Amino acid sequence: MDQLEDFESFLKNVDQISELVKDLKSSDVAIQQKAIETADGYIAELDEPCRTTVNKTTINTNTPGQPSLGLQNRNPDNFMRIMERDVEDRSLRRIAKANKAHALKDKGNEAYAQEDYETAVKYYSDGLTELRDIQPLYTNRAQAYIKLGKYKEAISDCEWALKCNEGCIKAYLHMGKAYLALKKYNESRKCFEKMTEIEPAREKMVKGTGQTLFRLNNGFSIIGSNDTVRSCLLQETKDPGCQELCVSALKLWRVICCGNDENQKMLITCPVIRRSIVDLVTAEHVAVREECLTLLSLYSQTPHGRRLVIDNLNGHKFVRSLMACILKPKKQQQQNSAVKILENFAAENKLPPPVRTTSGILLTRPLKSLWVRRDRFCLQLRGVLKESVIVPFTTLLANISESNRQVLPSLISAVGCLARDDVIRHKLAHDPECWKAFVVAIRQCSASDYKEILYPMLGLIINLSTITSPIIKEHAVSLCDCTLGLLRDSDGEVITRATGMLSTVLPQSPEAVQHVVQGGVVRLMLPLLKGTGQTATKYAIKTLTLCTAVSQSAREELVQSDKKLSVLRRLLASSCDEMVSGNAALCLAHLLELEGIASRLLGTDTVRLLLRHAAGDAKRTAVRQNAAIALGKLCRFEPRCPLTSFYKPHAADYILETSLKEH
Repeated sequence: MDQLEDFESFLKNVDQISELVKDLKSSDVAIQQKAIETADGYIAELDEPCRTTVNKTTINTNTPGQPSLGLQNRNPDNFMRIMERDVEDRSLRRIAKANKAHALKDKGNEAYAQEDYETAVKYYSDGLTELRDIQPLYTNRAQAYIKLGKYKEAISDCEWALKCNEGCIKAYLHMGKAYLALKKYNESRKCFEKMTEIEPAREKMVKGTGQTLFRLNNGFSIIGSNDTVRSCLLQETKDPGCQELCVSALKLWRVICCGNDENQKMLITCPVIRRSIVDLVTAEHVAVREECLTLLSLYSQTPHGRRLVIDNLNGHKFVRSLMACILKPKKQQQQNSAVKILENFAAENKLPPPVRTTSGILLTRPLKSLWVRRDRFCLQLRGVLKESVIVPFTTLLANISESNRQVLPSLISAVGCLARDDVIRHKLAHDPECWKAFVVAIRQCSASDYKEILYPMLGLIINLSTITSPIIKEHAVSLCDCTLGLLRDSDGEVITRATGMLSTVLPQSPEAVQHVVQGGVVRLMLPLLKGTGQTATKYAIKTLTLCTAVSQSAREELVQSDKKLSVLRRLLASSCDEMVSGNAALCLAHLLELEGIASRLLGTDTVRLLLRHAAGDAKRTAVRQNAAIALGKLCRFEPRCPLTSFYKPHAADYILETSLKEH
């Protein structure tokens, strides 16, 4: 304490002398005179008291007019020179001491680097003996004290460093570490918070330091060693105090694990956590559920975190708990958290983008580790898909309301990601409850204008209905009936996806084809063929091809709407998408069976366009076959067709062979 007072007194005197020198240099005579008097006072205080008993008092014998020789009447310039020389001498002495102190600091740093902390402390202390206001000497010695386990001494040095520089980040850092080692967590937290106040950019460093120290000081051991904590996590007691303890523990682990892979691993591999974390998602205590979901959300946001969960938790129970949480009414925040977690894990099932090798070959096979994680997660769900996913999913779809409409788009997206697994996709396509729920949901979304749900749901239906299934056939008429209403929607995206659904569902049910034809689907498809949307055009021409293959009335309606078949001929000429051209050729082949249609094509470029596709320009075999079929029918129904004028080698043989196969 005495040292602190001496140091503060020294700094105060330095400030006073600096002000005095400034006043002595002043051009104002009054200020200068006052400064001289003040200096006289300082000098008088420095005079040693008389040590003898001899009376040295003398009588002033000067005549009254003779000037006094006192200091106050000395030449100010001489006094200034004396003071300046003194300041300069002090400055030179300080520089010399500072150089020596910094040299000792460097030696201390070398000793510290060699892990000789005792020697480092000695050098730093010697440096402080030379000069006591060098902040790095205090912080460096504090760091060495921490290595030696002398935490109180380290804190004292940090306090001295802050007196030298109140914004010293290192002082707060080392003080926080020392307090943490002494288990004075509040003081430690305040030190780290002070760092972020001074420099907000240090937040990550502060967090990382605290996280590492927590792990290195066996912070996770409390999970297994403390009976109270273990009991709370396993929900063996309903005591409110225990619930609050559980919430606090989950909050702590969330902070400790945020952005720290090693801490995430240590936590999730604890046996008690592996047993309890999934059950806590559906705990009765609201705050426990929220904190548990927040912690799991942290894991779900990175590939490393997802891998840890997939490797250590029961996937079936995990998904079932999330779905149970999503089903809870009037818990919007928890629903959003749970569905986001599920969506992140389901997205693990996505394949990475293809990688081009140096030889130019595209590799679409993902890394082995990703395959393993994906297969393990999906494998855990395959056998329990009905209970874990389908039942809660269809329950929500069949009961859309304001309380769950916000989570359904993400949930549908998550199910769509899971459906990338062939087994899961097959199970969904063959589940009757799924298709019943789709019908109900489409009608409800149409009535309530829930476009945000319609978009992903129609996409999922398109995906699932590419699988041939008797269940889809059973519900095809109902599905297509709902879709006809969507084709009249003002939203182009809804129309496109509804058309896509027709193009995948209609092949499974001739009854559904007849139903949509009677509902005016041909008239509704024509504008899409004339539009510029490539996806909508692809779906529309496929739908028309399916309808004209089955329905005579569909053929007649299409010809009546486009007498010269200019729309189909334009699609044949398009080079944007071979599948569009191929379906246009097949649709044309269906129309050629109507009387007089072949004659309408005389004088057009139809033969040339079909021949171009049939004779080998098309890369897809199906496209070449469709063009050949159309050419064969055109030649059969209209002998005047000028096929020979567009002859290409082997074209006639290919057309004849393909036509014979069709018949």
